Amino acid sequence: MYRIGVDLGGTNIAVGVVSEDLKIVGRGKVKTKCPRPAAEIFDDIAVAVDLALQDAGVTMDEVLSVGVGTPGSVNKSNGYIEFANNLDFNQVPAKEMLEARLHKTVYLDNDANCAALGEAVAGCGKGVGNFVAITLGTGVGSGIILNGKIVSGVNYAAGEMGHMVIVVDGEQCNCGRRGCWEQYASATALISQTKDAMRHAPDSRMWQLVEENIDAVSGRTAFDAMRLGDAAAKEVVDRYIYYVATGIINIINALQPEIICVGGGIGHEGETLLEPLRRHVKRERYSLYAKKQTVLMSAELGNDAGIFGAALLDE
Repeated sequence: MYRIGVDLGGTNIAVGVVSEDLKIVGRGKVKTKCPRPAAEIFDDIAVAVDLALQDAGVTMDEVLSVGVGTPGSVNKSNGYIEFANNLDFNQVPAKEMLEARLHKTVYLDNDANCAALGEAVAGCGKGVGNFVAITLGTGVGSGIILNGKIVSGVNYAAGEMGHMVIVVDGEQCNCGRRGCWEQYASATALISQTKDAMRHAPDSRMWQLVEENIDAVSGRTAFDAMRLGDAAAKEVVDRYIYYVATGIINIINALQPEIICVGGGIGHEGETLLEPLRRHVKRERYSLYAKKQTVLMSAELGNDAGIFGAALLDE
């Protein structure tokens, strides 16, 4: 039997047919084209599922269940997507609507939770019971696995590590608070930090990398210029990595997971990011003298983590 995983994003709906030995054997993808009514998006989920089944040469009769990872908060007790701002969803009965279209049992969870579950089962956390996945992308996504289970909390909204405050009265966050980790450690924050440094360093190699167009700055710009020996870029990267480390140390002190994996666009920097992160963590964690320590690793599954995690959802 197979399981289907759906990664519902603001840009794309990506679907994978997952075999019992945890291989994606068929794929389908369509544009989300949001915001638009949930019914239209769910119609296109059914289209993407059908494309994936055709690609795999599998029928729905051979599928055990369908799992969907979605942005926002998901009430797993009633199958509602209670709120997803970038999809413009509010109290959407997603489970009922999707089961009517797919004629199969549907499970739902937050997309970051699905990515964490995917990495925990099929990626860098394989065989590990206590695991946290961090995604450094447009925001800071996170998912917590304790004793092999997703931590959902009393209202299914647990794990929003990006919205712990690391700078009191700091940068305004779109969640309503100030100083959230997301405002300092996301790729969006890094781009803003890079642009600010460039304005104060007109001779920086960062300008050359973006061909004098500050709007072309990406999350890679400062890292790339640092590798060319640019001092201003190195300051940006060092400060950014310390912001990332501050949140990771807080997570370690609170949860002491066996592994924290770092993914997302900035996670692709690999050891350039992880090696200095480990130095900060080693110096500042509370468990300085413990024999067993949390291990920092790069995520392994990339964009497929959410598909695997969604496919593995159950009650």
